[in-house]
Amino acid sequence: MGSSQKRAIQNYRSRLSERGLARFEVLGREADRDLIRSLARRLAEDSADASRLRAVVSQTIAGEPPKKGGILAALRRSPLVGVDLDLSRLREEGRNVQI
Repeated sequence: MGSSQKRAIQNYRSRLSERGLARFEVLGREADRDLIRSLARRLAEDSADASRLRAVVSQTIAGEPPKKGGILAALRRSPLVGVDLDLSRLREEGRNVQI
């Protein structure tokens, strides 16, 4: 490999490290190629979805039981929190059915 190619690779890897990313190789099944690539692409993003995905994958691999209160926390994040909804409805007796 020529010195210009080595320099280009070194520059590329330094730009990756400036963004907080690293390049590495993974061995896996051919059938999982797209899955691993899409997972890596998602994890490389600096977003809330990437953080949640990272937590779920880590928890699954570690085999830890899920934390209690997950449903309650999800309900508290709902956009309907604090909205005064009238959920009452009229009581109807129904229809007469001949047997």
